[in-house]
Amino acid sequence: MDILVDLAIIVMLLCGVRLFRRPPGARKGNLLAAGALGLAFLLVLYRYDILDPAIVILALLIGSAIGWATAMRVNMIQIPAMIAFQHGAGGIAAFLVSFEELVRVHGQTALVGQISGAVGLIIGAFTFGGSMIASAKLAARINQRPTVLKRHSPILVFFALAGVILAIGALQAGAPQRAGLLIALIAFAIATGVLFAIRIGGADMPVLISFLNATAGLAAAFCGIIIQNRLLIACGATVAASGSILTHVMCKAMNRGLVNIFVGTKVSPVAAAPRSQDEGQGEPQAAAGGGREPVEPTAPRPDPLTSAAEALRAAASVVIIPGYGMALAQAQFNTVRLAGLLAQQGRRVRFAIHPVAGRMPGHMNVLLAEADVDYSNLVEMDDVNPEMKDTDVALVIGACDVVNPAAIEKEGTPISGMPILAAHEARTVIVCNLDERPGYSGVQNPLYSLKRTILLFGDAKKTLDDLTGLLK
Repeated sequence: MDILVDLAIIVMLLCGVRLFRRPPGARKGNLLAAGALGLAFLLVLYRYDILDPAIVILALLIGSAIGWATAMRVNMIQIPAMIAFQHGAGGIAAFLVSFEELVRVHGQTALVGQISGAVGLIIGAFTFGGSMIASAKLAARINQRPTVLKRHSPILVFFALAGVILAIGALQAGAPQRAGLLIALIAFAIATGVLFAIRIGGADMPVLISFLNATAGLAAAFCGIIIQNRLLIACGATVAASGSILTHVMCKAMNRGLVNIFVGTKVSPVAAAPRSQDEGQGEPQAAAGGGREPVEPTAPRPDPLTSAAEALRAAASVVIIPGYGMALAQAQFNTVRLAGLLAQQGRRVRFAIHPVAGRMPGHMNVLLAEADVDYSNLVEMDDVNPEMKDTDVALVIGACDVVNPAAIEKEGTPISGMPILAAHEARTVIVCNLDERPGYSGVQNPLYSLKRTILLFGDAKKTLDDLTGLLK
């Protein structure tokens, strides 16, 4: 009977995850999956003898209050940092449970269980250390650019080997020494996670977040083995599998391997230069390849805002491409308001979403969902690119690297080979960016040098409001 109940909860969780495939079902899927985890939690309390229920209730109330208060205070631009922090919280929970079990049942658990506990402890502590760095970077509490130490990779290898040696020693040690060795193992694993994450820059954060999501689930699954809890094993394995799939999707979207992202990334001199607040912005450059003609610097220029409004008035189809700059400017509501006005005036308006736009998987989708955008208007890169040549206006808002033609025209750059949204193929391109700086990769964007590109620099909120006013 217990197995059937566990199976029902696992199926309920998987059904919730399956609903995440489409935006309209994501909210229902989230509630269904949360309900499954809530039932699993209650089932654990029912099956096991709780020595002091008051402590469990008190911990539940305190944790719920802190979580609720945090969620209510966090705005959409802070969501990536909060997600990374939550992964770290899952990691610390896993390694604390593994630590307690390894110390409490010394010599009473099978070798497989003890090894699983040690692995869960290592992965959980590693996830905690990496997630805290990722969260701090995403919250701009520390330098967001990659920090690569001298002999960074050998140092990581040394810490990993030291962790393995400590784990073996801890499993073989007697009860008095085991706790001390496990504490040292936790410290080494956390340090390894920190060293691993500091070399990842903001542009690769979607991959890092999805990877840490997978490691948090893996730690929970190994933790479930040592405490012999089928539900924890199944739920942890589900999270690990989904995180791994998402990591693969992110790597594919960047056309880069996981090893290349986590080990082979080098900081270009331009990318290491001081940046403005909006790291997702572009800089107009001289024409570079592709047969494009540079804008004559001495040619008289009409007012760009007026030109942009005229281009939108004359357009029958508009593709809006949001990026991290839109998130920083918190201009999602203004963007959707402009899109709604264009649609009311009879234009076909769609949002083209690049898989790695922003700082976490689905970052742009979350922002646009907050602004109540029609889900049917969200189009993925592979679907919209073939139609871009027939698009009248591509409106780029706070994006640079994901629309940079240098990724497909030049070799040897940090974004070379990365699939992009083909905004440069549209009849007219309107760029709403904060300033003239290139994107996070530091690669100059030839898109901004096209004669058919209209550059609108400044705060995206004001720019979009001005455009909306002119169109009205």
